Amino acid sequence: MLDGGTGLRRLTKLLGGAPFNGSILIGHLHWDHTHGLPFFRSGDHPDASVRVLIPEQGDASEVMARVCSPPHFPVRLEELKGAWSVGSIDEGEHKIEGFTVTAVEIPHKASRTFGFRVSDGQSSIAYLSDHAPINLGPGPDGFGPYHDAARTLCEGVDLMIHDSQYTVEEFPLRKDYGHSAIDYAVGLGKECGVGTVLLYHHDPDRTDEQIDGILAASQNGSIRIEAAVEGSVIELPR
Repeated sequence: MLDGGTGLRRLTKLLGGAPFNGSILIGHLHWDHTHGLPFFRSGDHPDASVRVLIPEQGDASEVMARVCSPPHFPVRLEELKGAWSVGSIDEGEHKIEGFTVTAVEIPHKASRTFGFRVSDGQSSIAYLSDHAPINLGPGPDGFGPYHDAARTLCEGVDLMIHDSQYTVEEFPLRKDYGHSAIDYAVGLGKECGVGTVLLYHHDPDRTDEQIDGILAASQNGSIRIEAAVEGSVIELPR
């Protein structure tokens, strides 16, 4: 699993209520990526085994306790039912649950943030949920450069899931918020030759109709572009 926001609760239904046994990789520790963890019923289960992995930044259990422990929440993750553990990973290639996972640090705001590249040896995805390339300079279009870390994660993947929070018009006033322009995500997808760009991390005020309009305006025929929809299933080529 990638990240543990409130959408993690949906996984319990997908599992038919069965206990979860696996790993959850947390890209960074902002609330929208962690608040679903203690409410994940298939994880809070006597027969569950859950390993939470966060970007290396000291004692992982103590760092995670700042997110989930009294007085902010009544229990720590390790006190939930089942076998919970909290660890950390650093940049590099890892073998996790049978997948090859490449973790690379990417710019965001006030939190060490990893993007992930995940492959089963046949298909691959890149996951850059929160990404502020503008922190590295204006780049070719004023939205940030297509920097080495982003290219390492995205080059040739079948599916690129990428932060796409702001329109061109919104970006100048919000470029310091730690997120990407939609046009940057599309441009990076083209530069890296990805199969599909999935626009993700929609602005919270955006309506479905507005997202549909953004998606339509982003199409140009040279690359497949879709918008992330909660609960959707995407089949990767094999």
